[in-house]
Amino acid sequence: MALPIINSVATWILKKRIHQIELFLKYPNEVQEELLLNLIRTAEQTVIGKQYDFSSVKSYQEFTERVPVSTYEDLEPLIERTRKGEQNVFWSTPIKWFAKSSGTTNAKSKFIPVSTEALENCHYKAGKDLLSLYLNNNEESQLFTGKSLRLGGSKQLYEDNNTFFGDLSAILIDNMPIWAEFSSTPSNKVSLMSEWETKIPAIINETIHENVTSFAGVPSWMLVLMNKTLEATGKSNLLEIWPNLEVYFHGGVSFEPYREQYKKILPSSEFQYYEIYNASEGFFAIQDLNNSSDLLLMLDYGIFYEFIPMDTFGTPEQKTIRLSEVELGKNYAIVITTNAGLWRYMVGDTVRFTSLNPYRIRVSGRTKHHINVFGEELIVENTDKAIAKACKITNTEVIDYTVAPVFMEGKEKGAHEWMIEFKNAPENISHFRQVLDDTLQSLNSDYEAKRHNNMTLNPLIINVARTNLFYDWLKEQDKLGGQHKIPRLSNQRNYLEELKSMQHSVST
Repeated sequence: MALPIINSVATWILKKRIHQIELFLKYPNEVQEELLLNLIRTAEQTVIGKQYDFSSVKSYQEFTERVPVSTYEDLEPLIERTRKGEQNVFWSTPIKWFAKSSGTTNAKSKFIPVSTEALENCHYKAGKDLLSLYLNNNEESQLFTGKSLRLGGSKQLYEDNNTFFGDLSAILIDNMPIWAEFSSTPSNKVSLMSEWETKIPAIINETIHENVTSFAGVPSWMLVLMNKTLEATGKSNLLEIWPNLEVYFHGGVSFEPYREQYKKILPSSEFQYYEIYNASEGFFAIQDLNNSSDLLLMLDYGIFYEFIPMDTFGTPEQKTIRLSEVELGKNYAIVITTNAGLWRYMVGDTVRFTSLNPYRIRVSGRTKHHINVFGEELIVENTDKAIAKACKITNTEVIDYTVAPVFMEGKEKGAHEWMIEFKNAPENISHFRQVLDDTLQSLNSDYEAKRHNNMTLNPLIINVARTNLFYDWLKEQDKLGGQHKIPRLSNQRNYLEELKSMQHSVST
């Protein structure tokens, strides 16, 4: 009887939060304005607060006139001062943790500050909200009669000058509330193992005998774990191992290229998929409806949002707007001001709004991850959707892909060159290529215009990657597991050339 009671009590506690969520749904712009002024007041006596005279800032307009939009490189000197032990630099309470992240583009590591407020009022609050929204939509859920199988990063925390750095997931696990630890598997010890290739068998050994009711992790890496689990157990699908599975909470990369593969190993129409949008810098949005691809922007996590329309991004006409000024369907770069001391910080992601009441978004790509060499403005959302459709029509499955331009030379026109690793390759690669190209043209009018009669772009080129090519590439860069992602699109050819050079080497 204990487990049903625990499930009922947990459900009741979490559902109380729904009333607070309804407040920012009703007054979104007011909640955001008040939040910004609270952040400014809190940081008045910091180094950055004195630099911009926060004590006299009384409005959003004054804030934007004084504080410039910044990148990590702009803030790095202040972050380094705090990493060396100095406090009260960009945030008023002590910063002890730094989420180490190299993202997908920079080999150079970033150290994103994580304050106590960010942990409690953003990341952990979001974890509870995710459960609250899911339970609110699924009255019969038995989520808390079992455990959540989590798959995070692969690095433990390291100490330096009395501060700690590591993957965000390691920081979250290290500070995790007792209730969350009891409801999760594998153990913290296994979750924080550094060596990915020994970590996977350890996770399988610890979890196959647990009553797992949910998964949480990045789709690409979770799929690796799931397939390894099926291999180890000899089962044909995951419900044979964990019959009480009901939901997968996923984020980090688009789910579209992997959706059909998950449906095969989770063959139940009842099984739910819930998407989240979080990063080292904060937790931003949560799917709030069953069977939806839209994410509710969470407005009371200590994060103030601004947006740069991508049609002016990086130009002299670049402008920044607040939430109340966004429009449906437009592509925006996100700018955040946070309760960890990031002031007007460009996250590097792009989103578009699918609803303005309430504010719901879809992640469309990265500011650096697009191809616009020929004016085609191709974004990750386009390629993910096109890959998913091409796979469905040709009955194939893709493990990973990346795309780069073929630059014009003399009279030779440009093109897009793809490297695709298939789980099962198409019978006719020319047909797959045609479907992929046609779908991209239907999704992106700029791409269609450049492809019309091969005006600017020749037909796309597909390289079929050998088995484990992307895995080996990540392994060579010490980026296996957890939060590391393949760069989907690039305006340069360096990723593609590295992969092509490894294409004929032996996989180990």
